Parts: sequence; C-alpha cells; structure tokens
Amino acid sequence: MGKGKFSLRRKKKGAGGTPPRPPRAAELSSGNGGVKSIAPSVGTSKTVKKKAGGSRLWMRFDRMGQSELMECDKNAIVKRASIPARDLRILGPIFSHSSSILAREKAMVINLEFVRAIITAEELLLLDPLRQEVLPFIDQLRHQLPQKSHSKSSGTNGVQDEDLQFPNAGKWLPEAVERGLQAEQLPFEFQVLEVALEVVCIYLDSSVAELERDAYPVLDELAMSVSTRNLEHVRSLKSNLTRLLARVQKVRDEIEHLLDDNEDMAQLYLTRRLIQSQQSEAAMLLGTATTTTASNVITPIAPNFRRLNSTRSGSIVSNSLNDDVEDLEMMLEAYFMQLEGTRNKILSVREYIDDTEDYVNIQLDNQRNELIQLQLILTIASFAIAVETLVAGWFGMNIPCSLYKIQGVFWPFVGGMTAACIILFFVVLGYARWKKLLGS
Repeated sequence: MGKGKFSLRRKKKGAGGTPPRPPRAAELSSGNGGVKSIAPSVGTSKTVKKKAGGSRLWMRFDRMGQSELMECDKNAIVKRASIPARDLRILGPIFSHSSSILAREKAMVINLEFVRAIITAEELLLLDPLRQEVLPFIDQLRHQLPQKSHSKSSGTNGVQDEDLQFPNAGKWLPEAVERGLQAEQLPFEFQVLEVALEVVCIYLDSSVAELERDAYPVLDELAMSVSTRNLEHVRSLKSNLTRLLARVQKVRDEIEHLLDDNEDMAQLYLTRRLIQSQQSEAAMLLGTATTTTASNVITPIAPNFRRLNSTRSGSIVSNSLNDDVEDLEMMLEAYFMQLEGTRNKILSVREYIDDTEDYVNIQLDNQRNELIQLQLILTIASFAIAVETLVAGWFGMNIPCSLYKIQGVFWPFVGGMTAACIILFFVVLGYARWKKLLGS
C-alpha cells in the first residue's frame, strides 16, 4: 500500500546496493494537482531534456503570490488547466509574434509579446519564466499579488465556507452570489491580466522611447549630409519602426476586439463562473436533501425556490455581470489609451522620417536642376565654339583664296570670329533665360 508512491523519496539503497533512480517529470506530474516543481540545475539540464521529451519549463503562481518552477508536458498542462490541446499552439514559437486573449471554460489563455501564460481562477501558469523579458513580469507579480490577494481571497473563502455550513433554503443562492461577486472587486485573473498589460505596455513604450532617441539624430544627420552610410541607417530605422508598429497594433487590436464585445469580456470572469458553478452544485444538493426528508412539506415551496432561482438570482447575476464587465472595460480602456499613445508616438516618428525624406528629395531635385542648368550652359558654349571651329575648317581646305595673299589679315580675322562666337554664346544664353530654362 503506497510502496510505489513513497519508494521515490527513500534515500536508502535497494537490495542490489544501487540507489533508487531519481523521479522523472512525467512521474512528478501525476501527484496532487498534476504537477510538482523541479528546481533547475545547470549540470543536469541535458539529461532533463532527454528524459522529459516534449516537456517545457513553467512557473506557477497561486492567489497568495507563492510560486514554483515546474517541468510539464503538454498533456499535464491540458489536464490541469482544462483547455483544448490546440490552445497550447498559441503559446508556441509559431505564434510568438501574435497577440491574443482567449477565454475558455475554466481558464484564460494570453499571448502578449513575451507574456505567454494560462490563467485560471486559482493559479497562473507562465511559460518560459527564465527569459530576460519575462523577469519584470515575475517581479511585478511578486510585488502585487501578496498585497491584493491576502485580504480579498481570505474574505471570499470565508463567505463560501459560511454559506456551505449555514445555507438558508430559498434565500441562499441569490445572497451568496451577491456576496461572492462583491467580495472581490478585482478577481485574481484580472489582477494577472492587469500586470501583464502593464508590463507589456511599459516594454513597448520603452522600445518606442529608445527608437525616438536613436531616430532623431540619424534623421538630422541625413538632412545635413546625404550619404550612403546615413541612408543605410535610416533604412534600418524604418524597418525597426515598422516591426514595432505592427507589434503595438496587434496588442491594441486585441484589446479593442474585447472592448467591442461584452460577451467576450464576461467570459473572462473566471472567478464569477467558478462561484456560480459551486453554488449551483450546492443548491442542487440542498434541493435533493430537502425533497427526500420532507417531501410533503417542501412540495408547495419547491416552485417558489425555482422561481427565485430563475428570477431574483438571475437579475442579481446579470447586474453583477454588467458591473464586472464595466470594471474590466474600464481597465482595458486605460491600457487601450496607453497603447494608442504609444502608437501615436511611433506614427510621429514615421511622419518625421517622411518629412526628412521629402526634404532630402527636394535637396536632390535642386542639385539635379543645377546640374541640368550647368549642362545647358556648357552646351551653349560648345555650340559657339563649334561655329568658330567650322569657319577654321573652311579656311583649312587647300582651296585657292584671295585672303591668303593679304598680309596681316590673320589675327584680325581670328579675333573677329572669336568675338562673334562670344556674342552668339550670350545671345543663346539670354534666350534660354528668357524662356526660363535657367535660373536667375
């Protein structure tokens, strides 16, 4: 009885003198809760990977802020969180750059940038907790969960225990729902979601601030001097800006999708659904017990209890649902506005890049126009020189001419032709200016 369970914990050697083998991750995941913590060690990381196969490193947080590291496989996580196996693909590397907040029957699957986790009404399962980007999220959870959860969770448990020990026939269900929904203004899953959104927004905002810090000097340098090096810096800057804008846009669109649908926001309230399921089970047990003990007395009261359960409790649950949706909506709107401001910062940087590119293009067009004007002037000068060269070619022919016999006519003739070509040059240049082909 219990040999197999406690043989793993014994430190004595077996009959053959060999110590018992250490527990595997699959064996540790079959105890209470489905998963046990395994402390990571540097020397045995390779062996753990070989034995665990498809297992991955997770960190568990409960309502009281206590945490532990776990090595779990896919099946253990599916059984523990009661989610479909396909939801784990969202947390995989293929969808690492996508953002999603999905509500399931007993859990919430979130994938926001580096925060990839499964949240239930009682605990948080965080994937890859040793990544450098995830550490601020873990620190924030450790600072906030104990401060919020000690008083609120104890109050909720007290209300549940009191209701289970002292039920009050027909009034038990609506009053319990009202007390259970009002005892904790911000449930555990919303606390974790708020911390995740806060850390992600801070990370994106810091990335945008770093981008702004690097962008403006590079753009100013490009405006002063257009070179291949500056153009390469601006190209890499634009690619980084495009990727960052896409990441911010994905998180913003996911929050906007939740804000547009009250039913989706209501499905995220896991604590309320857990309280309702527990109280409905208790009410069914109470009704079964009362009908078996005093059927004749309870017969006229049973319809009243059903009517109370369907009208009064339904109205209280619906009103509480609207209030809870309103609280969640206010929280999501705050982070939506923060992401909208971050997006506007990125768009302002992109506008500055576009303005700088327009300014550089204007400069290049101006230089191109100056080159065209210079080319036109040189063409006019070449035309005037070509006219003088044509006259020189005519007189270079071996044809008898009376001018050859006149003494001292060479230099006056050359000077006259040169002056005529210069006059021709200025005439054509003036015509080009008159036609506004050249600048003033």
